Amino acid sequence: MVRVWTQFAGPPLASAGEPHVAGTKTYIAKPGEIAEKWWVVDATDKVVGRLASDIAMVLMGKHRPTYTPHVLSGDCVVVINAEKVHFSGKKWAKKEYTWFTGYTGLRKESAERRSSRHPERIVREAVRRMLPKNKLATKMLERLKVYTGPDHPHQAQMPEAKELGVK
Repeated sequence: MVRVWTQFAGPPLASAGEPHVAGTKTYIAKPGEIAEKWWVVDATDKVVGRLASDIAMVLMGKHRPTYTPHVLSGDCVVVINAEKVHFSGKKWAKKEYTWFTGYTGLRKESAERRSSRHPERIVREAVRRMLPKNKLATKMLERLKVYTGPDHPHQAQMPEAKELGVK
């Protein structure tokens, strides 16, 4: 075999049977290469912020050694008993959720009122705000399923129980 050296410093190209490894051995995942898992998280008596930060890490895929920031490498998370979460301090009365509808004025709602109307939105909003602010975060958030009560329709995916939000 004739070895040809180019003007660039480096080893010759590998033979057909061996993969050529560049100077770095960093693994970069490709889209669709990582198999997703399903997790069930019970939100009973969990603090919202701690739970949401752990869920965001699982959705992003940072719990895996093969984490790649620009690839959807996270898992799916099913949160049950979302109405039983807690806030620390006096946040039930003082925390306000605001949104703009397009009409004049800004809409406001306290955490206590939102919990009585749509308790699953408290967990979903907390997780959404902890994800990166890009298009990939929208796909990550689609993998989050939040339910009030202990039942969910995802038994076919065989989700495993995972303890999150405990420090």
